[in-house]
Amino acid sequence: MKKFLFNYVIPYLLYGLVYLWCATLRMKNLNSEVEDQIKSLTGPYILTLWHGRIFYLFYYLRNRPDYFLLISPSEDGDLLAKLASLMGYSVIRGSTFKKAVPAARSLIRVLRDGQRIIIIADGSRGPRCVAQSGSVQLAGITKLPLFPMTFAARNKVVLNTWDRFMLPLPFTRCSINFGSPIYLASRSSEELVEEKRMQLETHLNQLSSECDQA
Repeated sequence: MKKFLFNYVIPYLLYGLVYLWCATLRMKNLNSEVEDQIKSLTGPYILTLWHGRIFYLFYYLRNRPDYFLLISPSEDGDLLAKLASLMGYSVIRGSTFKKAVPAARSLIRVLRDGQRIIIIADGSRGPRCVAQSGSVQLAGITKLPLFPMTFAARNKVVLNTWDRFMLPLPFTRCSINFGSPIYLASRSSEELVEEKRMQLETHLNQLSSECDQA
């Protein structure tokens, strides 16, 4: 019964709820130029964001089967994977925490096949708003641009979770923000990888701060 609910009932209920919820929201794009740049790209690229700022962007970027999401193979991941498929995304099952190498290989394969990926910058377990090196390393291995993005809401509820997950209240205004691409050479030193990781972290926090103040 639990498996039936997780696979065939709850995902559809959440799908309807997310659509109804987000349909009430008003959106302001703080950097449409970078988004237009992203939309003009014909090849693969990487999008990254903080874990706690997924909600509205998950809706905003919907119906893009060329966007692949990495979702854990756990039971909770089954629910999220089904929801992501309903929202029009493609899904890769894997984890950056356990068996990270196979997950990374799957992401690299997708990018080299000409698709795009969305990856969480601070991972599935945090620390919150501390960029992990994974997305930067993927950008270096594949020689592809890494675009940071975020959102904020004028009226919101912030959950008491490790990521301080942000839920916009219905009928409020949301701001989205896209940052300039980060590039890394395929054979970069550990020092340069760390420099780019810090650059990503700084950019994401700056973009988030701009959204919070909009």
